[in-house]
Amino acid sequence: MSSSEEKAEKVGVLSPEKEPLPAFDTAHTTSHGAAEVETESWATRNGLNLRSFGKREYGRGIVELDRSMKGRHLHMIAIGGSIGAGFFVGSGGALSTGGPGSLFIDFFIIGVMMFNVVYALGELAVIYPVSGGFYTYSTRFIDPSWGFAMGWNYVFQWAIVLPLELTVCGITVQYWNPDINVGVWITVFLVAIIIVNIFGTLGYAEEEFWSAVIKLGATVVFMILSFVLVLGGGPKDGRYNTYWGARYWYEPGAFANGFKGFCSVFVTAAFAFSGTELVGLAAAESKNPVKALPGAIKQIFWRITLFYLLGLFFVGLLIPYDDERLLGAGYIDVTASPFVLVGEYANLPGFNHFMNFIILVSVLSIGVSSVYGGSRTLTALAQEGYAPKIFTYVDRSGRPLFSVGIIIIFGFLAYVNLDADGPTVFSWLLALSGLAALFTWGSICVAHIRFRKAWAHQGHTLDEIPFKAIGGVWGSWLGLGLVVLVLIAQLYVAICPVGKDYNDAEGFFMSYLALPVVLFFWVCGYAWKRTGWLRVDQIDLDTGRRELPWDEINAYRASIEAMPKWKRIYHLIFV
Repeated sequence: MSSSEEKAEKVGVLSPEKEPLPAFDTAHTTSHGAAEVETESWATRNGLNLRSFGKREYGRGIVELDRSMKGRHLHMIAIGGSIGAGFFVGSGGALSTGGPGSLFIDFFIIGVMMFNVVYALGELAVIYPVSGGFYTYSTRFIDPSWGFAMGWNYVFQWAIVLPLELTVCGITVQYWNPDINVGVWITVFLVAIIIVNIFGTLGYAEEEFWSAVIKLGATVVFMILSFVLVLGGGPKDGRYNTYWGARYWYEPGAFANGFKGFCSVFVTAAFAFSGTELVGLAAAESKNPVKALPGAIKQIFWRITLFYLLGLFFVGLLIPYDDERLLGAGYIDVTASPFVLVGEYANLPGFNHFMNFIILVSVLSIGVSSVYGGSRTLTALAQEGYAPKIFTYVDRSGRPLFSVGIIIIFGFLAYVNLDADGPTVFSWLLALSGLAALFTWGSICVAHIRFRKAWAHQGHTLDEIPFKAIGGVWGSWLGLGLVVLVLIAQLYVAICPVGKDYNDAEGFFMSYLALPVVLFFWVCGYAWKRTGWLRVDQIDLDTGRRELPWDEINAYRASIEAMPKWKRIYHLIFV
């Protein structure tokens, strides 16, 4: 038997006693596509002429997307890429429902979950940097039918978030001029998103880089200013002109609506953290993910601790949960943003307008991310035969044109808001997308656990993994456990909502619609592919595994080992 046959039998392909592996062709890329891109003109590579829309000739196999993303792009996408309406606007409604204590604790729990999820994703993405990574990891390591469900769940999550963010953009501008119809601004921002996507991956990367710089800078300014206000350093004619401290944690209190209020904040926190995983998706379109991705993954620590937790802690100190401006606040009520209210109550001229502008930049950024995340996953689905073949089309500039187009078409749902029943429709859209990310995050944890199990089963060691999750398998178990707890907490709120003993059928599904949608996709995937849960010996670890520069990796590891202990810890957490 040849060595190749021996290797194949080892992973369960040729042995007659074992079932064949499910088809997984993601790594069968050819160098032809990459060589062709290098010979194209600058205008073609950046999507600025008609030739760029022509089909990329990539030979047989899976076409590669454009690999123009740089390390600085990945770092900023990781630390500030998806800070948007959930953080700046939705936090007001969450504060009203659960109080500052619930707001801080729930975001902390989701933060711990995300810390482990993103590290697990980073470990997988460095070894298998494939476009649409979340879906393909579920297909490869868990169950092809579940992978089908996760892929379509992720596509629909972003397709639904896009019109929501466009509506928030329009309402944000109405803060300054309420006389202009919101439909006008929806059109303006939809055109802006289309223009960014003309530049493909580089357009997304640059837009995310600069919008993240603006968002993070503004959040730092807000926290410094909030610290001064808490100490009583505000203007004399404003609210915070004497020492403020934590008075709102005592009166009206740290928690609102008891345990129900605590559980209800989780869905806001999950929505606010949605998109944190995009750094793993973007890794497939970076020049050297082995070098750039680990550092970007570690920036998640700063994002969670400094911006989400510290920012919302100050919000809870300065805005009481029973503020009338927060009552009934939602994701599209910009006037109820606690970040805007702080400026108004402090009587700081122009600060409320400054924060409103930051909200506009943030929400537009999420709109661009929606098109990017949804289109790349849809392309990956099509490449594996889980979506119509037309979505495999990638043009000469590396854009998955038809995938981008179909996600942008969903953006027109934003015009539904112009109808009298628009808010009802948007409540259902939000219900569909609010919990969807939790299933993605849980699947990443399960995929990492299964990968490690198969890795050991097939005789590999941990030293062969170039970037290891800081919590290892136990971190993924912790992340998965927190996902399950959050889903249980949201189920409790869906059955027994705040202000009621029991919910009606409409209210229940408006709170928990994501679960039946995921189960529907799972059934569809099984009916299509007729495959189930993979055994450990069925998991293919070799197809698509990146060739790694082990001489450089080992030299780098040796240099780390030679460092003082404090410096090794610093590198482990931040570099």
